[in-house]
Amino acid sequence: MTTSSSSSSSSDFICCENGYVLEDVPHLTDYISDLPTYPNPLQDNPAYSVVKQYFVNVDDTVCQKIVVHKDSPRGVHFRRAGPRQRVYFESDEVHACIVTCGGLCPGLNTVIREIVCGLYHMYDVRKVLGIDGGYRGFYSRNTIPLTPKVVNDIHKRGGTILGTSRGGHDTSKIVDSIQDRGINLVFIIGGDGTQKGASVIFEEIKRRGLKVSVAGIPKTIDNDIPVIDRSFGFDTAVEEAQRAINAGHVEAESQENGIGIVKLMGRYSGFIAMYATLASRDVDCCLIPESPFYLEGAGGLFEFMEKRLKENGHMVIVIAEGAGQDLLAKSMDQQDASGNKLLQDVGHWLSDKIKDHFTRQRKMVINLKYIDPTYMIRAVPSNASDNVYCTLLAHSAVHGAMAGYTGFTVGPVNGRHAYIPFYRVTEVPNKVVITDRMWARLLASTNQPSFLSPKDIIEEKKVEGPPTQLLDGENCMDDKLVSK
Repeated sequence: MTTSSSSSSSSDFICCENGYVLEDVPHLTDYISDLPTYPNPLQDNPAYSVVKQYFVNVDDTVCQKIVVHKDSPRGVHFRRAGPRQRVYFESDEVHACIVTCGGLCPGLNTVIREIVCGLYHMYDVRKVLGIDGGYRGFYSRNTIPLTPKVVNDIHKRGGTILGTSRGGHDTSKIVDSIQDRGINLVFIIGGDGTQKGASVIFEEIKRRGLKVSVAGIPKTIDNDIPVIDRSFGFDTAVEEAQRAINAGHVEAESQENGIGIVKLMGRYSGFIAMYATLASRDVDCCLIPESPFYLEGAGGLFEFMEKRLKENGHMVIVIAEGAGQDLLAKSMDQQDASGNKLLQDVGHWLSDKIKDHFTRQRKMVINLKYIDPTYMIRAVPSNASDNVYCTLLAHSAVHGAMAGYTGFTVGPVNGRHAYIPFYRVTEVPNKVVITDRMWARLLASTNQPSFLSPKDIIEEKKVEGPPTQLLDGENCMDDKLVSK
């Protein structure tokens, strides 16, 4: 399969004879020699007796980019997720733990439930602990014993039964706790900051030579994790955002010069705002962090609003929380416990600016309603699509950890679940490309101005660089939905 390889602290780059590069994840055997292996219990599991092929082939990979140019190389592949024929833990010796960190997101309880049930029903694992209260729970809080009975109906609730927190990452204390408790499978659910922490925990475990697998499940409601097709909770968030947009639309169209402003999540990436706008068809203007906008002058937001109000008598604006931060009077340098920059409330700021422009300067009567459903959306249970997706993520993580892989995160890459090195999902956030077809579809749907001059578009394309194997900027999410 391979011709050469080069190692880094977190992954291996293996040049394969077929012309592609396998960006592999660490394995326990990389730093612990002579580890025994055991038959995978799945081969005797009646639920899997109908499956033609129980196990994933050793050489199975998933390509990162599926649209290739005629003369382009085959590019980067990841190791395919799934059960292996041999495992590196006996069921009786496994002591697993699960921790959730960062903000709330629909689907957290589903992931917890399916890790527990996957360990119990597929691998006969009986010792699973929930770490209460995020990373600091490893050394400052009680643990929660988890069984299929305990987690049976938690997927119907929002939030996380384990509790969560930001910050509290003391690597030495966390690994001490893992070692003292005899834990050998660690499942960490969280966003980019959490995955960075998981990577550091893995490195310390590796330094100590412990037989402990560390698996991450990437979580962000904003869908800003790179490489993977989408993050869990995103579908639910878009669906739930429709309720807020519909309320804004009803309020706006019921009054003279009615304006509904709906603020949605999206610190650095406007995917929720973009997809909710496209799904709704009631939105007149969508403002996201990736697309700078301005208020006054030709082609500005106020000019567009005046035109739309004269045409329709009402309008709805969707704005992501990270949009327009450069326009606010004061910049904030503070950060939260996770290291995220604290943002000012752009929704209230925009509402005040609109009121000032139309009532004081233009002497127009307007009726403005501002809706912020952020925490209502974060707190709902996941929908059917996300529930299925969370199950696949959880089972992929369980299969990988039992097979001895460690220092990895899981996720679908072009529709196939894969094991991905931690750093690949934390290096650069996934963002909407405003010179991409999906954003063009939104502009065509709303008929809003792009707020970009021809010069801006040229500069944007220069930043993107030349075409690569994948049609750059296409997240492929829209194409996948169509193909399914």
